Amino acid sequence: MQQLPLGVRLAETARFDSFVAGPNRQLVDLLSGPMPPRVLWLWGRRGTGKTHLLQAACAAAGKGGGSAAYLDLETAQSPAQLEGFESLAIVCLDGLERVSTDAAWNAAIFRLHALMLDAPLQQPGRLYVASTAPPASLRFQLPDLRSRLLAASMHQISEIAEEDRVTVLEQRARGRGLDLPRESAAWLVHHLPRDLHTLCEALDRLDHAALVAQRRLTVPFLRQVLEAQSADVP
Repeated sequence: MQQLPLGVRLAETARFDSFVAGPNRQLVDLLSGPMPPRVLWLWGRRGTGKTHLLQAACAAAGKGGGSAAYLDLETAQSPAQLEGFESLAIVCLDGLERVSTDAAWNAAIFRLHALMLDAPLQQPGRLYVASTAPPASLRFQLPDLRSRLLAASMHQISEIAEEDRVTVLEQRARGRGLDLPRESAAWLVHHLPRDLHTLCEALDRLDHAALVAQRRLTVPFLRQVLEAQSADVP
């Protein structure tokens, strides 16, 4: 896979086979299948897995010998970063709502869309975008960009069930070499905000606390650490 100077590394765990699909199985099958859409828009609440799926699409393209780019628009520095992306097999733009009202970004994304979709069919490129807000609610500066993107294959990512969130925490713990008992993962799911982003960030903090204290991630230890962290918040 061609590495681009984006300052962004794909997460090692962001693969289709590591995504706990739950009610999103049909979407995962579409993205990982033989005929994925050329332009796609994912949307859903924070922590539902949009970034995971975008990065998994990039990883799959790289595994197949294609070139790919993932760009988080929340931290992107300039629309000039998109220059040359039209030659890639897939471009994934995350956090579209961050730039929807920016005229320069609108122009750059419109140009990218036009060049990728006008590419010869023997070298088709794919453009995937994601947002937390519903597509129709975004206010673009460039009406032509809005109309083109609203014609994309639209997919809302549904939140997964509580049991599936427990599975996600267990998978993340294994990936970090942690011993996270299932009862501890279930306790976290019951006592923290339900979005996966918050849950995984909490697990990362607990990993550090367990390492410092030389303790296992038991329920009493989790409760002790989280209560101490809450007390430190002014």
